[in-house]
Amino acid sequence: MGRLFGTDGVRGVANADLTAELALGLSVAAAHVLAEAGTFEGHRPVAVVGRDPRASGEFLEAAVVAGLASAGVDVLRVGVLPTPAVAYLTGSLGADLGVMLSASHNAMPDNGIKFFARGGHKLADELEDRIERTYRAHSSGEPWERPTGAGVGRVTVYDEGFDNYVAHLVGVLPNRLDGLKIVIDGAHGAASRVSPEAFARAGADVITLGTEPDGLNINDGCGSTHLALLRAAVVEHGADLGVAHDGDADRCLAVDREGNEVDGDQILAVLALGMREAATLRKNTVVATVMSNLGFKLAMERAGIELVQTAVGDRYVLEEMKAHGFALGGEQSGHVIVLDHATTGDGTLTGLMLAARVAATGRPLAELAGVMERLPQILINVPDVDKSRVATSPELTAAVTEAERELGATGRVLLRPSGTEPLVRVMVEAADIEQARAVAGRLADAVKSALG
Repeated sequence: MGRLFGTDGVRGVANADLTAELALGLSVAAAHVLAEAGTFEGHRPVAVVGRDPRASGEFLEAAVVAGLASAGVDVLRVGVLPTPAVAYLTGSLGADLGVMLSASHNAMPDNGIKFFARGGHKLADELEDRIERTYRAHSSGEPWERPTGAGVGRVTVYDEGFDNYVAHLVGVLPNRLDGLKIVIDGAHGAASRVSPEAFARAGADVITLGTEPDGLNINDGCGSTHLALLRAAVVEHGADLGVAHDGDADRCLAVDREGNEVDGDQILAVLALGMREAATLRKNTVVATVMSNLGFKLAMERAGIELVQTAVGDRYVLEEMKAHGFALGGEQSGHVIVLDHATTGDGTLTGLMLAARVAATGRPLAELAGVMERLPQILINVPDVDKSRVATSPELTAAVTEAERELGATGRVLLRPSGTEPLVRVMVEAADIEQARAVAGRLADAVKSALG
């Protein structure tokens, strides 16, 4: 049986893989593990629970709340809010635990559960493993002590979370956004109210797309995974830029006034230069993953900024930042962490910081993002293969070696199993787009042959 927790919590098709029983059981197990770790010692434990607008989030939230309360944890239900809002409120309210129900950029039938520790930080792998072991023990019939009477948890709706979070976002901006016209695509997700409100309070003239969630339309042809509508809207309205979120709003991609995409690497580059100018880029270092475009690495070298690279996943970026005191890190996908103001990737904060840089410099986003040149990069997702054998297949190793020999010093190859989906990602960079496409196609075929 595989590990339940991936790189970003537990995910699966809601009511098939991720059932109410699983959600309840994991919540009980999380409460027990944190209690055993001493997190609840000396006080009555409190958890913050939020979700994105998926229809399945309604019954999964009920299951999580029931599990926590049955284990003696008081619950603050904050409703539909972004993942980083739940992380922020977990920290600002002094809660012992945060739980977010979302499958991020995945399609609507999926959902997920993500736990946050005290302070709003993601749980360590070791704690997730203990939660999983405890859940499996309970599922096999091992008894656990159930509180009764006044010992059961109480459940409260915490409506103030929205205003508290928006005020935090606006309050940490280095300057206002007056004079900017900005299109926001909320992906019909968790930022549908938060992001437009935050940008408007910061002074921007806001136009919205994808901000009418109905429980079924999250990420459906909109948001950070589908930029066509945003590109068109920015050009149509003569906006200065556009901002796109994913379903749980922990990431942000942007569009310049000509409708060109500005990806996470470019956003990270713009923010790194701005933070260095403001003397807030601690140790003159930015953290990114091995998936970052080679052009980003070259841009940082030219700017004299140190680059530290980690495994793919914002949790690993965050671990590196916390371990060494770095202030800025992120991923090409748009997960950007500004550690002075957030404990996880925050799409709304990222968009606000990017817009603030445009406002402060008076330069268009395209000019700012031009600090780096994106080298041609081809990414192919290969589904329905045994992703666990990526590192051990001799056939695949030989194919990668041959591809690297062909590309030489002008490109690179990266194969990795997805942490959230049953597929292998093939990434190839080269100086020439056609060469990158050809090599990536051959490697994708090799993955299917070796692991299919």
